[in-house]
Amino acid sequence: MSVSWWVWAILIVAVAVMLSIDLFFHRDNHVIGFREAAVWSSIWIAAGVAFGGILWVWQGGEVAGTYFAGYLIEKALSIDNVFIFALIFGYFAVPAAFQHKVLFWGVIGALVFRMVFIIVGAELLESFFWTAYLFGAFLIFTGYKMAFRRGGETPPDRNLVVRIVRRIIPTDSAYHGDRFFTRINGTRVATLLFVVLIAVEATDLIFALDSVATILAITTSTFIVWTANAFALLGLRSLYFCLAGLLRRFVHLHYGLAVLLAFAGVKLILSETPVGKLPIPATLGVIVATITVSIGWSLHSTRGNTSAAAENRPEVGASADA
Repeated sequence: MSVSWWVWAILIVAVAVMLSIDLFFHRDNHVIGFREAAVWSSIWIAAGVAFGGILWVWQGGEVAGTYFAGYLIEKALSIDNVFIFALIFGYFAVPAAFQHKVLFWGVIGALVFRMVFIIVGAELLESFFWTAYLFGAFLIFTGYKMAFRRGGETPPDRNLVVRIVRRIIPTDSAYHGDRFFTRINGTRVATLLFVVLIAVEATDLIFALDSVATILAITTSTFIVWTANAFALLGLRSLYFCLAGLLRRFVHLHYGLAVLLAFAGVKLILSETPVGKLPIPATLGVIVATITVSIGWSLHSTRGNTSAAAENRPEVGASADA
């Protein structure tokens, strides 16, 4: 799908406007409750669906279907992002009022990083057919690891990127309001909130590899891949505040995500064989069915353990004094 530069310009301006609107309504660093998060989630989902409708009118059903397939799979994978963000915020005891700011700037970084990954990945797939086998094998292996993952993840403050940043930039181990930088004894230092932001960005870089490779298995159109990522990411902050308290109930979701990753890997490999690309309706069907079954299975399995889930859930409203 070839897109003129002015279409890209309009899209980037539209995304910037939506981010500005979000920043304006959350400029006072208040604690975001479930109701507010649900409203914003609905707005961002409506925006994503509306864009799909525009694509349908502009480019036809196949292109729109491809976009929706990518959008749905990005939304599903973003739930895993939410879980990791909750762990990071809980680990660093980030005050609830500052969490949105971290996620806001984290999303901006993610949009930039993913654009780079998308351009490089799409170019590789278009130029070298054998990269489809590499990407496909990577996705299948990642799906396997996700299905059988265990505890014992590296603590966020031991993340390689976080450690490098702390060595390069003087940092303080305390929060100073919602500031990323402050001055202590005349020296400009990064606050703990900046360290949290780096931890979030570093984590998203890892997720971006899986995410971009997965959607490239559906299409190599840079425009479709980035727009699906962008509209899914725009709703990531509100999705976090909606779901963070329910994450402990999604006990089987990782199996569904593992299936989607493996499915994308197989799909990508098959695209370079006589079998060819799977039809978009079939792809959409697999994505919707997998997400529905894994979430339904999770909620059914934990319906009698609501109190236990509440005790173990990540603290969305953690305070700095926790």
